[in-house]
Amino acid sequence: MIYEVRTYILQPGKVAAFEEYFTRRKPIREKHSPLGAFWHTEIGPLNQVIHVWPFEDLQHRMAVRDAMAQDPELRNITGGRELIVAQESEIMIPAPFMRPLGSKSYGTGNIYEMRTYTHAPGNIPAVLKGWAEAIEYREQFSPLAACWYSEAGGLNKFVHTWVYKDLAERAQVRAASRKDGRWPAQTGVRPVQQENKILIPAAFSPVQ
Repeated sequence: MIYEVRTYILQPGKVAAFEEYFTRRKPIREKHSPLGAFWHTEIGPLNQVIHVWPFEDLQHRMAVRDAMAQDPELRNITGGRELIVAQESEIMIPAPFMRPLGSKSYGTGNIYEMRTYTHAPGNIPAVLKGWAEAIEYREQFSPLAACWYSEAGGLNKFVHTWVYKDLAERAQVRAASRKDGRWPAQTGVRPVQQENKILIPAAFSPVQ
């Protein structure tokens, strides 16, 4: 299993319009492969939408994209391209301890925190080992929605996404999980760059 994470930077104020376009386009697009998740940024880099597509492998992704390009119905429905300022696509490999995206329901009205850590080349195996040893403890406080590392696109990235009811719960969980020193995970390495986004799922997102 791989995940394609597509990030679109939109014109300011156009997130709602883009999601409306996507709502109409989604049933046709999903004839070819299912949507994994769709979020927009609330805190952090603004005017972004992030959609995630699971594939069996890169060959499956290529076959889907070839079929989409030949689908006349898909070509004839607008996707809001005129609202897009920039696009980024990254291929992610799920961490060994990650449950399949969307395999667990988190209810409604949730927020997601996506944290992206860029590491020095060669450090991702140490990160995965440390996290595998600590993740069961951390999930006593809040669930891990997704955790993957980059295979193509921006390299040496480790991305983890957590689910909270609201920002108050996020603050409480982060304080409680650090009290006895078992979290953060002990990896022996530190990221060279970090990015944090608070995300809200679109109404049509499979992950809510």
